[in-house]
Amino acid sequence: MLFLISKLVIVKFIVANLYAVIMKTLYLIRHAKSSWEYDLPDAERPLNDRGKNDAHLMGKFLGDLDKTIDLVMSSPANRAYTTAKIITKYLGVKEENILINKDLYDFSGNQVLKVIKSTSDEIERLLIFGHNHAFTSLVNMLGDKYIDNLPTAGFVEIQFEENEWNNISVGKNLLSIFPKMLKK
Repeated sequence: MLFLISKLVIVKFIVANLYAVIMKTLYLIRHAKSSWEYDLPDAERPLNDRGKNDAHLMGKFLGDLDKTIDLVMSSPANRAYTTAKIITKYLGVKEENILINKDLYDFSGNQVLKVIKSTSDEIERLLIFGHNHAFTSLVNMLGDKYIDNLPTAGFVEIQFEENEWNNISVGKNLLSIFPKMLKK
């Protein structure tokens, strides 16, 4: 009798999981505040002091959440890549594991969306560092909650009930955290 009940439980578990949807989770982080102090090309602008402080603040907070990340990508812009290096230290991601993708140096969101949708389906949790207006547009296009603006160093987590990145549409905003929310 016990053997029969165990078999029934196992069969129910297998059948239930046949229909389980693998979730895709997208984490978007806008680069921290950059400096306009230097006469540099846009892609070379560094973070200013507030930007560095906010990146560390967000990194500490996100590190405490213990989120799993399968892949990290960053715009090649200095301000985005520096933000990525600071924050990912708190997430346990080594700098050499941050992939720089030139298509993330995008301000409309079209190229970023192509990058997201072309991500390998083996990746379930994707973290991207990039720019506005692209990121605010993507949050509002892909998420279920409208935001006016994704501020510098702002973080948004969107989860999709989807097995393939290419098929994502509107997902569920699970978390939005901005530096000002963490400051006392």
